[in-house]
Amino acid sequence: MITVAVIAILTALALPSYQDYVLRGRLVDATTALSSLRARMEQYYQDNRTYQSVGTFVSPCANSSTAGTFTVSCPTLGNASYVLQATGAGTTAGFVFTMNNNGTQATTGLPAAWGTVPEGGYACWIGKKGGTC
Repeated sequence: MITVAVIAILTALALPSYQDYVLRGRLVDATTALSSLRARMEQYYQDNRTYQSVGTFVSPCANSSTAGTFTVSCPTLGNASYVLQATGAGTTAGFVFTMNNNGTQATTGLPAAWGTVPEGGYACWIGKKGGTC
């Protein structure tokens, strides 16, 4: 009976930490996808001198994509600027990461358990609970 009680206590203490660890591992999907899309956007700009689709040349931002549980899209797309956004769903719901054409990274959405986002977001990608820039 004592063994069962000890196992129950250890599980109650370890499980939340493990769940946070797994969630932090899923956040990498968003940051990697944003960095990769930014590189493709810059290559496209070098070839076409615009970030928007031109004729038969389709911008990498023309369609949204998925990376793990994140949807990666371009809510703002102009001739000389863009904003890329990764929005979490499922286990990563509430997380929103962005990157613009200048390479500025921001966290504009966090689940309530991870803290509150100041107006304008954090000027970095928050990767752990209670993290700040």
